[in-house]
Amino acid sequence: MIIISTVLIYFALLFLISHIASKRSDNTAFFRGERRSPWYLVAFGMVGASISGVTFVSVPGMVTHSGMTYLQTCLGFIVGYFVVALVLLPIYYRLNLTSIYTYLGLRMGNSSHKTAAWFFLFSKMTGAALRFYIPCLILQQFVLGKLGIPFAVTAAMMVLLIWLYTRRSGIKTLVWTDALQTLCLITALLLIIYNVAGELGMDFSEAAEAVMSHPNSRVFVFDDWRSTQNFWKQFVSGIFIVVVMTGLDQDMMQKNLTCKSLREAQKDMCAYGFAFLPVNLLFLSLGILLMILASQKGISLPDNGDQLLPLFAATGDMGTMVTVLFAIGIVAASFSSADSAITSMTTSYCVDIEEKETDEKLRKKTHWGICLVFALFVIMTNAINSKSIIDTVYVVCSYTYGPLLGMFAFSILTKRKTNDRLVPLIAIGAPMVCFAIDRLSVSYCGYKFGYELLMVNGLMVYLALLATSRRHSGNRRLRRE
Repeated sequence: MIIISTVLIYFALLFLISHIASKRSDNTAFFRGERRSPWYLVAFGMVGASISGVTFVSVPGMVTHSGMTYLQTCLGFIVGYFVVALVLLPIYYRLNLTSIYTYLGLRMGNSSHKTAAWFFLFSKMTGAALRFYIPCLILQQFVLGKLGIPFAVTAAMMVLLIWLYTRRSGIKTLVWTDALQTLCLITALLLIIYNVAGELGMDFSEAAEAVMSHPNSRVFVFDDWRSTQNFWKQFVSGIFIVVVMTGLDQDMMQKNLTCKSLREAQKDMCAYGFAFLPVNLLFLSLGILLMILASQKGISLPDNGDQLLPLFAATGDMGTMVTVLFAIGIVAASFSSADSAITSMTTSYCVDIEEKETDEKLRKKTHWGICLVFALFVIMTNAINSKSIIDTVYVVCSYTYGPLLGMFAFSILTKRKTNDRLVPLIAIGAPMVCFAIDRLSVSYCGYKFGYELLMVNGLMVYLALLATSRRHSGNRRLRRE
């Protein structure tokens, strides 16, 4: 009951903040936060929104099978955030966009606009459901399942809580709640590390030395180009993952577009990029310390790395304090990513699909409908069996975000006019071809694509758009903007 009580108290605090922030609850506040958000608050809140419950659970567990090589990807993330800040944000602010996919409509045509929006909706729904699945599963396994409550009810209740505190002011509320959730997440992480080190009888310097000397602390892999952990594969993939999953993602960009100016949005993005690396280093270090603790106690490591942290934190074996901290961390991380995902999908559907940005009645109905579909996706995700959910998220991203990468690359890097009617076919066909290439590569070459499949997918879309395009002096609608 400790975890349930913690969740309820935490939610009550979120609802209070939502109530204070939602004095104005029109579409301008819901979609754009009235463009008054302080950049440092947005940057801090984005840390929590990016991490999610998956990171809180999955990243510590990654050390059991891939060491600390995930940091190679995180180094690429930093470069990616600078690309987003210097290349994409100026475009979005110059055009004063509510939805970033409006740019593709101005540049390429209506079919391209709708295609990008639908790909975003499917990508975000799938990825967010995978991320939100982890905390729902933990609550189910360690608390609610023991009370005879089905997983479907657990997932539905969690989504209902999100709907309650986001339904009025949307992104305006999230800027403040995400900052609180990030604070709770980082505090919980640090205190869990402190308690684990104490359980091992180590001070800070001893714990740091134990992490660095552990066999699973390897960060860089240069000697095996076939490995999915090869440095250049992960580093370059990290750049493109950020460009696509942040810069071309309405969810992440919507918060940045609430800043007062382009300069403040750029400061927000760069500050957030530098903060991401040390936070993930702490998560991986926690995983190493838990492996050491398991060895000392004679506990077998779980086959599924995602179970490593819950094995100690959620069971109560390390005391009530760690259980409470774990509950706070997992809920804070999960809510901060899921609530912004639901809000951004509501925005994209209203602005991009229906093209009714000022219709408040539509916005309210859409928000409720998105929450319902999201809950169904989380329930379906329960059937997925993966060693690491975070890897699954990035694999899904490679197929679904690839077309967005190709479409934006074509729009920004060329002045050619594409055949707008062919864009949906190209966007659907490229991931199918990539899937076939991946399977054939494994069968005939023994090479399995990792995160780099995202780049291949995007390149195929780009080349297809280039091949079906014609010379064009530029888009007059876009020039007028």
